[in-house]
Amino acid sequence: MLLRSLLLALTLLAPQDLGIPLGDKGPGGPLETLEGKAVDLSTYLGKGPVVLEFWATWCGNCKQMEPAMRAAMKKYAGQVQFITVAVSINQSAERVKAWQKINALPGTILYDRKGEVSGAYDTPATSYVVVLDKAGKVVYTGVGGTQNVEAAVKKAVN
Repeated sequence: MLLRSLLLALTLLAPQDLGIPLGDKGPGGPLETLEGKAVDLSTYLGKGPVVLEFWATWCGNCKQMEPAMRAAMKKYAGQVQFITVAVSINQSAERVKAWQKINALPGTILYDRKGEVSGAYDTPATSYVVVLDKAGKVVYTGVGGTQNVEAAVKKAVN
């Protein structure tokens, strides 16, 4: 019950209240592809706008936000790199891979097995979104299922 209350409180906070500060350079860190290949997040940063969503298969807020995220992925395809960072809490890379096979979420899905990237971004909860501009600087952070993904992405492409 305490965890549920904490998650509810987090979803009510306004964007930029939690996590990595605006204006900071987005850090890289070790992740894995769903096939188990090592990749560093830094290979995606500083080459164009990037949207990171810290996500889980079991996350209700992530599911709520999925239509808006899919719409943004479609609208900004080729302009913005969308990376879903699957957290390792209560899920395995195999579980994420099985979910992806059924749901086919566009963009890149990477697995944060050790939680190092989640820690580097000071991720407060799943459904945490970080938008970085083409220089790799944080221009938006937010948490919860009702974020205005379109407005957040516009901060990086304008």
